[in-house]
Amino acid sequence: MGSAAELQDAAALELARLLGRSVAERGCCLLTGACPGLPHAAVVGAREAHGHVVGVSPARGLLEHVEVFASPYQEYDVMIYTGLGLMGRELINVYSSDIVVIVGGRSGTLGEFAIAYEAGKLIGVLEGTGGLTDALPDLERRLTKPTGSQVLYDPDPLKLLDRLLDRHRGRPRESGF
Repeated sequence: MGSAAELQDAAALELARLLGRSVAERGCCLLTGACPGLPHAAVVGAREAHGHVVGVSPARGLLEHVEVFASPYQEYDVMIYTGLGLMGRELINVYSSDIVVIVGGRSGTLGEFAIAYEAGKLIGVLEGTGGLTDALPDLERRLTKPTGSQVLYDPDPLKLLDRLLDRHRGRPRESGF
């Protein structure tokens, strides 16, 4: 989950691409909001490694996806058209994911983080990608509601993903935490 803004920092785009590639190399499916920006960089990385990519679109169909939401579609193995708009799509994205990874982000990503946190999801935050990721450590410290959610932070996409997968599989890895 991350910022769909077209203009992104080159370093953040590269980290997102590496994250997507790592997801594919570890045999996992990448699910995104089928939007441009940082999520699309992750899609490109996953496709480079011949990974399976699912897009959850806010649109009712391909024409609306491309013309109204100005979003890519060709790199996806599966595209799910929800017709729910941007915020409605967030629920499907989060509830359909075993692990939620935050890269950069703005208000929409904040909504996805809030849904994931409330749902008790395992959440990874790719540090160094700007936007919401800069604010999340302080924000998370202020959340006092026990939801069962676990939030892991790391600036290295490969290490973050390995730690998340270990935690998901019940083998916590504490180095670098």
